[in-house]
Amino acid sequence: MDKKDIKKVVLAYSGGLDTSIIIPWLKENYNNCEVIAVAANVGQADELDGLEEKAIKTGASKIYILDLTDEYVNEYILPTMQAGALYEEYYLGTSHARPVIAKALVEIAKKEKADAICHGCTGKGNDQVRFELGIKHFAPEMKVIAPWREWSIKSREEEIAYAEAHNVPLKINKETNYSKDKNLWHLSHEGLDLEDTGNEPQYEKKGFLEMGVSPIDAPDAPTYVEMEFVKGVPATLNGKKMSPKEIILALNKLGGENGIGLIDIVENRLVGMKCRGVYETPGGTILYKAHSYLESVTLDKLTMHEKQKLAITFGELVYNGQWFSPLREALSAFVTKTQECVTGKVRLKLYKGNVIKAGVWSDYSLYSEEIATFGESDYDQTDSKGFITLYGLPTAVQAIVNAKAKK
Repeated sequence: MDKKDIKKVVLAYSGGLDTSIIIPWLKENYNNCEVIAVAANVGQADELDGLEEKAIKTGASKIYILDLTDEYVNEYILPTMQAGALYEEYYLGTSHARPVIAKALVEIAKKEKADAICHGCTGKGNDQVRFELGIKHFAPEMKVIAPWREWSIKSREEEIAYAEAHNVPLKINKETNYSKDKNLWHLSHEGLDLEDTGNEPQYEKKGFLEMGVSPIDAPDAPTYVEMEFVKGVPATLNGKKMSPKEIILALNKLGGENGIGLIDIVENRLVGMKCRGVYETPGGTILYKAHSYLESVTLDKLTMHEKQKLAITFGELVYNGQWFSPLREALSAFVTKTQECVTGKVRLKLYKGNVIKAGVWSDYSLYSEEIATFGESDYDQTDSKGFITLYGLPTAVQAIVNAKAKK
């Protein structure tokens, strides 16, 4: 589609640096096209404040602010958590937020009969892939505009200069210009001093961490939490029945106060480069630990081990923007089956960045104290002799053959 044919564009709008300057840039470079901003609420809290006024002031004709928090938790976060999926050490906070946003962008674009969808992702990052694969899934013919792949701007410093020249209000400056992504699951930090892998993150510096504190500054006394799950879904926290979203938000507070969920990693991006990021995932870290703890007593050995293998693939699919792929859907079907007996209660102790196991109970527990005890039981220890003979038969035969071959 030629630029001259693009009359209306739906923009994925956060109000941050990138998308703030994209509105005037689109109007300058796409024949003064109409720009409709779409802000997806996935739990970024106060970042949504003042978005409507800002979007209209900078040239948008209208703005949709969509509350996607329940959908995000129930249809994206929980299936990923139940799978035990990580990417390297990363809890996938940015990764699984993008498909739900992409789906909403297409819905608004179709409603508004837009000619194109625009996003503010850089050509170096993973998010461009995540957004565009989601758009292709729901609207394969839709034109996608990615300004970072078109404009002459080369850095965030130049973006700030462009914003200042076009009277676009910003909450950042050249000294506080970390690249951040925030939602109800996590907060990421990239750029500035973090680009040098020799620099320690400034965890104790006021204002660096937003979802919690450094373990050094956490309380000297532990905090206990108890959580109940029903078929792998969190159902109560400290005896109170709550929705999964409410539990995550409450765990964010408890985890943040105790310095839980900080990771500093150099990850392998989909586009080929290594990139360093610092992530805050306080509630998510606790939820993953609790769920895994319960699975340790409710899943049989073969299922648990196969699930752990597939968790790597699941994490890669989410990270690489392939949420809507047939394989991810098939893996989720497997995971759902494994959760049928993941029901019970866990107790955890939070202490200065650590999540410590403190008790697990389930009516579906496969652990038998009566069998496993070092004391007297009905377990016949003489059975092991025949088992070892048969289990070790291939080893014994191989040794005999090797010995004969050396003669």
